[in-house]
Amino acid sequence: MVSSRMLVAAVALGLLVGCTSSPGPTPSGSTFTPPASSPQTTPVQPAGTPEVLATGLTSPWSVARLTNGSALISERDTALIKELTDGEVREVGTIDGVVPAGEGGLLGIATLELGDTIWLYAYFTGESDNRVIRMLLNGRPGAYSLGDAEPIITGIRKASNHNGGRIAFGPDGNLFVTAGDAGDASLAQDPNTLNGKILRLEPDGSVPVDNPTSGSPVYSFGHRNPQGLAWDEDGQLWASEFGQNTWDELNRITAGGNYGWPIVEGVGQVAGLIDPVYQWPTSDASPSGLAYIDQTLFMAALRGERLWAIYPFAASGVDAVAWFEGEFGRLRDAVPGPDGSLWVLTNNTDGRGNPREGDDKLMQVRLEPLREG
Repeated sequence: MVSSRMLVAAVALGLLVGCTSSPGPTPSGSTFTPPASSPQTTPVQPAGTPEVLATGLTSPWSVARLTNGSALISERDTALIKELTDGEVREVGTIDGVVPAGEGGLLGIATLELGDTIWLYAYFTGESDNRVIRMLLNGRPGAYSLGDAEPIITGIRKASNHNGGRIAFGPDGNLFVTAGDAGDASLAQDPNTLNGKILRLEPDGSVPVDNPTSGSPVYSFGHRNPQGLAWDEDGQLWASEFGQNTWDELNRITAGGNYGWPIVEGVGQVAGLIDPVYQWPTSDASPSGLAYIDQTLFMAALRGERLWAIYPFAASGVDAVAWFEGEFGRLRDAVPGPDGSLWVLTNNTDGRGNPREGDDKLMQVRLEPLREG
């Protein structure tokens, strides 16, 4: 287990050069060039009307699908883990120690399946900090229960906002954790804190030996409030991030990279800082969950109340198209669904949205090859 009480070694800034595109009054992308091994699948876009899979959720935050067909959903303010099986939703259990307040509470979840053993990981805001725990998922589909919790990482500073909270296992088998700056922008550039960072851990909470700085869980820094993680077919990590007043970001994450906050917001063209590959006015996004399917990133937008389809390998540079603008309200999470579909989680009961009939909902979006024009 890693704690902020341990001395986090200094994170080298490196000689990283930002992208060269300049900000403007409308969403703008960078001149990002895809790697030579970029995937050959066909980019996709939403098709038809989303199918509602679950209704009546309360402040849902994250969804994790299991290989057996069940899915788990976290609820921020109730601290509940719920299970969706064959169209039915039931309570699995309450995560002990969760203290919901503002944007804090039970946030991201992820699962690790090892044969017949399933570990459930959860990021939450507690009495004194943000932390990640794991517990065994006992039982069978439709009748799961939670085992005893063990800490994976503790001591991430908490606040009423900017808690980060997304967790996901990467293709390397390690656990990635987004930690916000907890409302103190200076923490993002401070190598001796866990806040304003993307962290990388072994499944048991130990620090991988190939992390950028020996003994430190910090994978990248200079983040304000990252809440989306996704990997493409090449294993490249992408992250979505809340800006402050001007620009929200999509970032291509490099190990040891400095993403600029609070020195810059959005594209800054400052030597040593990595610029976002795409940016949005904050009114159009407030990005949360991020999913990657067939050369396409899908980003859930809260304030923007839309789903962004993003094409990082477009010949002309990164492109983005908005879908379902205003149709379903605030969107919190996006994850790959079965049979090439996309799952999207609404978030209208979190105190900032306007709940609609059946809210909150988990929906399945059918995808089809991208059409020109």
